[in-house]
Amino acid sequence: MSEKIKYQLFPFLRWIRKVNQNTIKADLLAGLTGAVIVLPQGVAFAMIAGLPPIYGLYTAMITPIVAAMFGSSFHLISGPTTAISLVVFAAISQFAVPTTEEFIGLVLVLTLMAGCIQFVLGISRMGTLVNFVSHSVVIGFTSGAALLIGTSQIKHLLGINLETGLSFQESWLSILSNLEGTNGIILLVGLSTLAIAVLLKKIYHRLPNLLIAMVAGSVINYLLNGDSYGVPVVGELPSNLPPFRVPDISIENLQMLAPNAFAIALLGLIEAVAIGRSISNKSKQRIDGNQEFIGQGLSNIVGSFFSSYAGSGSFTRSGINFQAGAKTPFSAVFSAIILMGMLFYVAPLAAFLPIPAVGGIILLVAYNLIDFHHIRQILKSSKRETTVLLITFLATLFLDLEFAIYFGVFFSLVFYLQQTSKPTIVSMAPDPDLNSRKFVNAAKYQIKECPQLKILRIDGSIFFGAVDHVAARLDIEKHLYKHILLVFSGVNLCDTAGAELLVNEGVELKKRGGALYISSAKKNVRDVLRKGGYDKQIGLDNIFRTKEEAVTKIFGRLSRGVCDICRETVFLECDGSKLKPNFDQPALDRS
Repeated sequence: MSEKIKYQLFPFLRWIRKVNQNTIKADLLAGLTGAVIVLPQGVAFAMIAGLPPIYGLYTAMITPIVAAMFGSSFHLISGPTTAISLVVFAAISQFAVPTTEEFIGLVLVLTLMAGCIQFVLGISRMGTLVNFVSHSVVIGFTSGAALLIGTSQIKHLLGINLETGLSFQESWLSILSNLEGTNGIILLVGLSTLAIAVLLKKIYHRLPNLLIAMVAGSVINYLLNGDSYGVPVVGELPSNLPPFRVPDISIENLQMLAPNAFAIALLGLIEAVAIGRSISNKSKQRIDGNQEFIGQGLSNIVGSFFSSYAGSGSFTRSGINFQAGAKTPFSAVFSAIILMGMLFYVAPLAAFLPIPAVGGIILLVAYNLIDFHHIRQILKSSKRETTVLLITFLATLFLDLEFAIYFGVFFSLVFYLQQTSKPTIVSMAPDPDLNSRKFVNAAKYQIKECPQLKILRIDGSIFFGAVDHVAARLDIEKHLYKHILLVFSGVNLCDTAGAELLVNEGVELKKRGGALYISSAKKNVRDVLRKGGYDKQIGLDNIFRTKEEAVTKIFGRLSRGVCDICRETVFLECDGSKLKPNFDQPALDRS
């Protein structure tokens, strides 16, 4: 087996040789911190997903081990996450009642399908897929998800009964109409837990504030004699390791869950790769997007057979893992193993954990999902990105969650294509105030242009979506000029549609006694023109390497009669000078 194949199949072989006594000690401490953090989160996330609380802990045990061993990031910690938990609930609650065996069974099938999709995308080298999901889509989705999560917990915080399966607006109408049924003791327990978590975070951010707040909520409930006031509790968790369970794979289930599986797979990959890259900016470690796809896919595939639901990278736990000094992915393994040990001691205590306390914690988690800083930046900087954010946000609230991401991606691509379909076209001319006569924007600086030669610089791609825009500008110029020079220094792409446009424009100008010229084209653009034979149709003598060469050669083809009566000396050649100006040097202050 070659080294390359060996490392592709077993990526952990790249770093496992670096493990020593010092890294194990650092990873063990980071793993302990991570286990303490994920304990309350696992319970909360499972409840968001509509699963019994223990399934969140199962996911936090299995998913991080596989993802760490087969991913590429040293610090990424995978497991249950808020957004995916919400999508899982939305996807399965339409087919089964939450917390039931049927619901759990469908969740495991959904997890297996999402994992298979992620794995196939990884081995197909589709790691760049997440690049098509803009930052605005992610922020809009997570903000909408935060509101949905908060809305789902209001009933637990107020102690009122609501129907299941209600939409966002129906949920709030039902909440407002049932406010008179609020249980004061339940509300006090929930708000107290929330307040303690917030205060602890402000006092000392390194404390496991969520865990301490849950314990405090349990104590407050006990002191208030919550049982006599109807305060519900989570109930004792089973003290066992994740049980093996084969997902019920059937054609019916596969067809029913396919759209949701792809949405969860895509969302999980976006979260994992984005978090991995964010931390790599600090750790200076290179992240392989395709390997992360494979790691996330395998973690969900394996997890689905061990009672785990769909997971992904966690920004909170990954950030803490890095800050805690983790050196290798063994920190994720240690975290999972420590959590397994803790479960045997903590599980019985869950019998005293009030559900409104968990609801208060989930409200805080939901609030922290909203990235107010970047939302303000987007609102100030870009109307297009603001539109994408709002569309994704509203789609998350009022449409099926799997379609919210698709909506955001679709409109991101639409706006991108709108922008790229209109490359900037600028009239250029030599600046007479500069000795070197550098090209500058003629319209901006009100510089005289040659009456016979129009020089246009195109900044952008000339592809099938942009040909109409370029053709419209050339149509205007053709009424005034017979000779048009296109400066291609800013053209990064020219496809066959763009090349055919250039040929057609050249033919029209030739009929009028002029020509279309091209200068400063990049190698990939020249290759397209050469391989398709377009350069010969345009005219090999009409294509130049530099603007200097182009102006010198074109000047000799202009009408001498027009030049004789022209009062402007646009080019140095106009007054008969033999000097060749260096047009290719960029302007310092005029461009």
